Amino acid sequence: MVQDKKSLKLSSKQREITVGLMLGDGHLETQDDGQTYRLKVEHSVNQLDYVEWLYRQFGSLVPGKIYRRLRHGQYVHCGFRTYSLGSFRFYGKQFYQNKKKVIPKLIAKSLTPLALAVWFMDDGSKKSNHHRTYMFHTYSFSKLELKILQEALINNFDIQTTIQRQKDKYWRLYVLSDSALKLEKVILPQVRLFKSMSHKLVN
Repeated sequence: MVQDKKSLKLSSKQREITVGLMLGDGHLETQDDGQTYRLKVEHSVNQLDYVEWLYRQFGSLVPGKIYRRLRHGQYVHCGFRTYSLGSFRFYGKQFYQNKKKVIPKLIAKSLTPLALAVWFMDDGSKKSNHHRTYMFHTYSFSKLELKILQEALINNFDIQTTIQRQKDKYWRLYVLSDSALKLEKVILPQVRLFKSMSHKLVN
């Protein structure tokens, strides 16, 4: 029998992962005007090992199995949704304004090494095969919000970034070459667990 949902609480590790997912590709959905939220995770089926890990981390908070979406007869996406829980309310209120995802002003308090690694696995990549540094594809956030993230990365990890314009209206964070090794030191213990993430790393 399923445990009473009201008694389901987020562990400290689940909270850190939730922050990373909110900075990246994760979504919180509410069906009762913000009283409860459910976490939605979806990625390319090529990242199934990562999705399976996330699925295991949220354990009893997930009511079903990992789903797979078909397109033209082939599986292209996979993911899962958690129960709608009051435990996600704090993050729903922090990361959404008028149904749009935003960066909380106090994000530095929540940006742990694990949260940074999850954020990178969602939205990070190496710049190219010829540059030993990285980018965060933060296209859904404003330049002002990226300045908040810049400050958090400096204060928490001494990682220096610049903000670059992409396709005239989007912005992304570019990790300076001198900070690439600092970023790697934080994220590699987690990122290297997944074969599907190897393409994001500088060789």
